[in-house]
Amino acid sequence: MINRRQFSTGGAALIATASLAACSSSDTGPAAAPATTTTSKNTSFGPLKQVQAGVLNIGYAEAGPADGPVVILLHGWPYDIHAFVDVAPLLTAKGYRVLVPYLRGYGTTTFLKGDTVRNAQQTTFASDIVAFMDALKVDKAVLGGFDWGARTACVVAALWPQRVKALVSDGGYIITCLKGNLQPLPPVGELAWWYQYYFATERGVMGYTKNRHDFNKLIWQGASPKWRFDDATYERSATAFDNPDHVAIVIHNYRWRLSLAPGEPAYDALEQKLADAPAITVPTITMASDFEGAAADGMAYRSKFTAKYEHRVLNGIGHNVPQEAPEEFAKAILDVDKF
Repeated sequence: MINRRQFSTGGAALIATASLAACSSSDTGPAAAPATTTTSKNTSFGPLKQVQAGVLNIGYAEAGPADGPVVILLHGWPYDIHAFVDVAPLLTAKGYRVLVPYLRGYGTTTFLKGDTVRNAQQTTFASDIVAFMDALKVDKAVLGGFDWGARTACVVAALWPQRVKALVSDGGYIITCLKGNLQPLPPVGELAWWYQYYFATERGVMGYTKNRHDFNKLIWQGASPKWRFDDATYERSATAFDNPDHVAIVIHNYRWRLSLAPGEPAYDALEQKLADAPAITVPTITMASDFEGAAADGMAYRSKFTAKYEHRVLNGIGHNVPQEAPEEFAKAILDVDKF
């Protein structure tokens, strides 16, 4: 399994993803396909909606016919729902009902109670999405995501396959393996992981609290060095980081991954199932880009997908695949739904 994806923030060559031996698998993938970075054609989804789901009041965008087949698109860090602002119209034009929720700690998604633990282990996000589907009476959906969103989609598919019609995961099988994350990387890999070590310190908490706007813009630049996004594009997403729980969620997420912060006992049984690196049994397309470096061929995780499967590589694209290459991401959603 691969679950540490790194990059150089100086705009230099991207660093290959580290394969964690404790959870790894391997196979072959198809040849790479070219892709080009695009400029956003859209700036908003229109008025957002809110729904109470589980422990959250989830803010989300909705587009397309109410009776259309459902696609749920999931963003990551440090991004937001605007990563899919050009993907959604391509799907609604084909008759899909597209739902794009803010993850916990982002945008207009808030906790219903002040004393709820600001937990950001991987199974909380997945449980949030299942609760979101329940609240909207969505029995089954196509899930697509990148970064935290891809991890969340993979976890939902692994633990609740009956709720997932098909899956698009940028980055492949990125379910977190805590045991594997305890193992050191080569020095160049550790250097690329600098922000996670920073978040392990109280200085990092203060720094991210004070400087999250510029911090996250730096991450965007390093993760997508060929994407020339303008200030307006970044600012539309940056407002999502003003969420009152954003810092707490980000810090807990990265500390939990390094076993520096505990999860909640209520999720132990689910995490134990994931510790065994379960196969994903729904039709899947995985995607990779320059961000994955030498691991972009998908060889390390091919065997983790046991239903109809395809892997696609986007050359010249950074980490924010749906915003840099919306046509390719939307096509993957449309294609996987036909598997």
